[in-house]
Amino acid sequence: MADTPLVEMRGITKRFGGVTALSEVDLTARSGEVLAIVGDNGAGKSTLIKILTGVYQPTEGSIFIDGKEVSFASHAESIEQGIDAVYQTLALADHLDPAANMFLGNELTKKVFGITILDNKRMRTETERVLMERLGVRLKSLDAATESLSGGQRQAVAIARAVYSEGLRVLVMDEPTAALGPQETARTLKLIETLRDQGLAVILISHSLDDVFQVSDRIHVQRRGRQVGVVKTADSSTQEVLGLIVGAEEAA
Repeated sequence: MADTPLVEMRGITKRFGGVTALSEVDLTARSGEVLAIVGDNGAGKSTLIKILTGVYQPTEGSIFIDGKEVSFASHAESIEQGIDAVYQTLALADHLDPAANMFLGNELTKKVFGITILDNKRMRTETERVLMERLGVRLKSLDAATESLSGGQRQAVAIARAVYSEGLRVLVMDEPTAALGPQETARTLKLIETLRDQGLAVILISHSLDDVFQVSDRIHVQRRGRQVGVVKTADSSTQEVLGLIVGAEEAA
């Protein structure tokens, strides 16, 4: 891993009126690692990530990419800088097939007799290629509506849409296994490992410490809007992380 983090957030504070959702939070993420963010509801996990992905702007604090300060006025601007997210809802159009979802809003076109039409064949080919080359996933059919796919397959389509961008360097995954059974969870965790091994920085938000300890390299713990610890997964334990989440040391 490089000495300079791929992404660094320093002193991030976010206020909504009189409510402070985040207070002076630092975060670093490096290429080729999975950074897990954990904490109870209200700990500030989602707010922190929405700032990183341009949905919110920080009240105070700075964001750096490769050591250079940046700012995002929108999610589109964060994507331009190589940062995207796959949220728990996946934002898929269930009635459309996987290829249509993959290129939703960014459809590939071609001209026939001077008329611009959708290039459905190329979109299908590209969807099949990205799923296989980047994720090692092959769908039995690209003709079926996305709603007919399993939870893990739907997750793969949403991830493929994000990684189709050649400039993607950081992928945020928000509770990717929340609605999945054991087998689908295992497949999704494998996808996360695959992306990490391809050099992406993967930021994983999860309530499942089992998942976190299986795939993460480091764990960033939030509590009541503050960063209360960052541990190396291999050197830590579920008990230690739970203690940080609930504030066991403060209570002792």
